[in-house]
Amino acid sequence: MSFDTLPPVLGEALAARGYEAPTPVQAAVIDPEAAGRDLIVSAQTGSGKTVAFGLALAEQLLGELGGSPLSKSPLALVIAPTRELALQVSRELGWLYAGAGLRIATCVGGMDASKERRNLRGGPAIVVGTPGRLRDHLERGALDLSGLIGVVLDEADEMLDMGFREDLEEILDATHEGRRTLLFSATMPRPIERLAERYQRDALRLSLVGETRGHGDIAYQAVTVAPSEIENAVVNLLRFHEAETAICFCATRESVRRLHTTLQNRGFGVVALSGEHSQSERNQALQALRDRRARVCVATDVAARGIDLPTLSLVIHVEIPRDAETLQHRSGRTGRAGKKGTAAIVVPYNRRRRVEGMLRGARIEAEWVDAPTPKAIAKRDWARLLETITTPREYEEGDRTLAADIMARMSAEDIAAALVHAHRAELPTPEELLANTPEAREKAKAERHRPGFEDVVWFKMDIGRRHNAEPRWLLPLICRRGHITRNEIGAIRIGQHESWFQVPRAVAAKFADTVQRTASPEDEQDAIAILEAPDGPRVEARQNRKHGGGGKVHARPLGKPSGDKPSRGRPPFKKGKPGGGKPFAGKPKFSGKGKAKGKPGGPRKG
Repeated sequence: MSFDTLPPVLGEALAARGYEAPTPVQAAVIDPEAAGRDLIVSAQTGSGKTVAFGLALAEQLLGELGGSPLSKSPLALVIAPTRELALQVSRELGWLYAGAGLRIATCVGGMDASKERRNLRGGPAIVVGTPGRLRDHLERGALDLSGLIGVVLDEADEMLDMGFREDLEEILDATHEGRRTLLFSATMPRPIERLAERYQRDALRLSLVGETRGHGDIAYQAVTVAPSEIENAVVNLLRFHEAETAICFCATRESVRRLHTTLQNRGFGVVALSGEHSQSERNQALQALRDRRARVCVATDVAARGIDLPTLSLVIHVEIPRDAETLQHRSGRTGRAGKKGTAAIVVPYNRRRRVEGMLRGARIEAEWVDAPTPKAIAKRDWARLLETITTPREYEEGDRTLAADIMARMSAEDIAAALVHAHRAELPTPEELLANTPEAREKAKAERHRPGFEDVVWFKMDIGRRHNAEPRWLLPLICRRGHITRNEIGAIRIGQHESWFQVPRAVAAKFADTVQRTASPEDEQDAIAILEAPDGPRVEARQNRKHGGGGKVHARPLGKPSGDKPSRGRPPFKKGKPGGGKPFAGKPKFSGKGKAKGKPGGPRKG
């Protein structure tokens, strides 16, 4: 199939962008069978979906305009999950319809809402936006949906995952029943099908996913490393591939900040994208990638949704995706529009089984490899340098004059060596990694502690998930009570009614003494208990809550949590109801028995 059946203005725009033939999804939506119908399109990201729905609405859209660039009210509405994707869609439709001269208004969070309202009053034929901002304009009366001929839901599965169901339903409920609804989604879970049943009529289903959910143009690699070597492995992967543009996915904003700083210090041209960045900062970061001022982007999943960079050929999953769908969406940033790409998943030794299950669920065949070594990177650099230097090019007369002067001063071998040295000086130095041996893998699986926390003492607090306990507010509380820094606190495990945390044995005795001395009835926490005293008996230092009862500090044997889950023995104390008992006053009293080294039956303390 070709673009011959399209209006000439669109055919010319496609030819100018280098399109010779439609992609499968584009061919499916302009097929005569799909003309004028509601569509449910299952297609991977990067398959040309944006141009596809632009073509699907073209005949009706241009027919309604009748040659005029302005429209009394919007004729087409495109809804996308993120600002980046909405802006990308707006750009794509902009060049596609540039010859027709029609206006496109973009409405996304983080932009000037008053300016958007002015643009909506300016007669745009197409409105592109995110659900929340579109709903806001609709409720304020700035967005008129009465004249729509079509609504497009792009990445519908992601919009539902992000909690936009109510926004979508309010927007769709405000449109008239005669409009077309085009639903594009990489996956089709049951919530998407329910949405289609409610808002579509006799929809034609087009599935362009195929048997394998992974892109055929993406080569998947699972890179096994020691847990402590993840950042070094990322450095070597970037150096080995030397991609024109690469993106590194992290799970949290903090991880993005840390990796961005690491790569910046190593000499990479890198930008960051996460929820903590403003829209202006995001736009500047993306422009730096397009201008080649930066070659690496470190981003969270949501922030990178909708990024479309033609030169992006490498995706690195620095932190393992939460599920197969996230793996698919992340990897789909590369291998787009027929171009080849690589998706590398950095897999700590102790997480291999989980990744294997994820790949099976996604029906993706990945090659399991070790991280590139400095020797392998040097070999790649050698080949790349030879190709760069020997590529034919035009030289100015001044270049040849300078070259002749240099040759008169140096031998050809010295000149070539200087050229190689100058080339290498611009490249970040690769990292030496631990060898991927059975011994190293077993050691990595056994080492689950931070450096300095090999020998620890467990403490318990009498608050848990039922009290909305979170590490972010437990940390300062523990620091204040025990006069230690957050770097001296190890693992924190939160249970239903209690929480556990580690303190290095070297400072545990001082910490335990300080906890008892700083006990106060006005403190907002329940109790801090020593599960294993560094010297002498194991004791529990219990303090009543601000409104709780008891008011005594007890010493008694307690169990230690094993494995990843805390011990669930009989609680040593019954919980009192708020308001019971008297405030703690006077010296702490001790009861119960204890013995040195933590064994029961020793002499009584107190």
